[in-house]
Amino acid sequence: MKILIRILKNAKPRPVLVLLYFILIILHTIFRIINFTALIPILRLLFDTEGFEIPSEQPDFSFSERYFQEAFYYQLGDILTISGKEQALYFICAILVLSVLLSNVFQYLATLIQAKVRIDAVSNMRKLVFERVTRMELNYFTETRRGDIMSRINADAFQVEMTVVNTLKILLKEPFLIIGFFYALFSISPELTFYTLLLIPISGIVISFVAKRLKKRAFKVQESVSRMSSIIDEAITGMRIIKAFSARNYTLRKFDAEINEYSKQSFKMAVKNHLSSPISEFLGVLFLSLLLIIGGVQVLSNHSDLDAAEFIIFLILFSQILNPAKSISNAVTTIQRGLASGARLFEIVDRKIPISEKPNAIVLNEFKGQIEFSDVHFSYEEKPNLTGIDFTLDKGKIIALVGPSGAGKTTIAELIPRFYDVERGAVMVDGYDVKDLELNSVRRLMGIVTQDSILFNDTIFNNIAFGKEDATIEEVKKASKIANALEFIDELPEGLNTMIGESGSKLSGGQRQRLSIARAVLKNPPILILDEATSALDSSSEKLVQEALFNLMKNRTTLVIAHRLSTVQHADQILVLEEGKVVQKGTHADLIKTRGLYSKLLEMQSLH
Repeated sequence: MKILIRILKNAKPRPVLVLLYFILIILHTIFRIINFTALIPILRLLFDTEGFEIPSEQPDFSFSERYFQEAFYYQLGDILTISGKEQALYFICAILVLSVLLSNVFQYLATLIQAKVRIDAVSNMRKLVFERVTRMELNYFTETRRGDIMSRINADAFQVEMTVVNTLKILLKEPFLIIGFFYALFSISPELTFYTLLLIPISGIVISFVAKRLKKRAFKVQESVSRMSSIIDEAITGMRIIKAFSARNYTLRKFDAEINEYSKQSFKMAVKNHLSSPISEFLGVLFLSLLLIIGGVQVLSNHSDLDAAEFIIFLILFSQILNPAKSISNAVTTIQRGLASGARLFEIVDRKIPISEKPNAIVLNEFKGQIEFSDVHFSYEEKPNLTGIDFTLDKGKIIALVGPSGAGKTTIAELIPRFYDVERGAVMVDGYDVKDLELNSVRRLMGIVTQDSILFNDTIFNNIAFGKEDATIEEVKKASKIANALEFIDELPEGLNTMIGESGSKLSGGQRQRLSIARAVLKNPPILILDEATSALDSSSEKLVQEALFNLMKNRTTLVIAHRLSTVQHADQILVLEEGKVVQKGTHADLIKTRGLYSKLLEMQSLH
């Protein structure tokens, strides 16, 4: 129940729409009942039965069922007296057609409101979850399968959407249909209506018994959908490797195994899911047969005020109760699946986000002085990654980080924009601990170019202008020129409007990297972080990218992570890291004079 309340709360259905839906359902119910009760006088006319109680005078108006019933029979009696039964039949049929029309109009309008509430609900839920995902720390995306995240935002949100729809049905539609039908039944025969009331508790017990076993099974089905999404995502992303290593059969077996698990869990759920409807229908027909026996005997023996026409309509009305009852049964089972999906969505929403701003965070509008690491310690998954890191990067200077893989270079770079928080010590910008600063104000001061060019399936213009919505064509072209990218852009048929494919797949590695640099140039940040920006390039591409980087680094405060030591020889200071510690520091000239790790790295690369 808590999950359902949270789903409805976060779906945020507008109260005015819910109220209008409720009113339309009541009107639909009223006219639907009229559709059937109007058949009573038709049957009496056709079979020449007695029982018309024609008021002798026009009844006084009052907003009540009795007034409308008496007004109808008064008008019917008038027509019978003046024009005969045939004209009376035309009159009743006209009322019936009008009633059916109004009933369907109100139902149609209610369905439109239901669709609006449903669409708004799933949109709000997806916005909520996606907003939460974008606030997650980077660790979350390394620990969680991408396919699982996508499955939750798409498939699970859809199940939640159906939960909102079915909750509206259970709370505001089907109960009023059932109440309306029972009211009509009671008006016709209180005695027979008493027998029909036995159906409700029996059906409720059956539905409850089935529903309790559905939620757990539904959770397993959604988990399987997530794993399938992950396998598909990994297969599409890594298709080149799958083909290169002839691993297609392995991938197919892996997917087949998950499909089989999904099929098994889905079938077990279907066994229970589809059980409630036939049971409800069987019970309904069973009670209908009992009513037919009880009421039929009364009518045939003339031991009741109930005439044949009323009894036939009573049975028809009772049969109509079965449809909303089955609908409630189906809705309850669907809601169980939605509750399982809702629980998976709220796992994301409720996940604690370690990187958060203080209530009165300081806004840093410009970079004036220096970046300082003071006795910084950091661990990743309980494994020490940095230990006692101390250094200062002054404005306009270049510091290079070098060392073997896993030494902690990238971690240092990611602590400055506060992608992670330090465990001990402090990272300070202009004397302020980054924990005390507004996140966006810190990150606006920084431009980051990594080894992996992160591009989007969009135009070249939009990739370069990413994060700068007011960028002009002239500004983008200027940034492209500085990044040595304008020449190849101009050679493309659509220039800046060229779609580059997912992750820039239509471009070469050097071209993708130069677009990343152009994006950083356009941002024009005072602080620049370069994380092995040329390590994955061939010699010709590296030369162009390296030149673009030198253009980008002019008059900026720069932290460079380099695998190729030839690219950092002109840095103002080089920090040599090993196992999360700074083991050497100094200029290139200073470090080559000292036998140490830096010299060993140089020897390995045969650079001196």
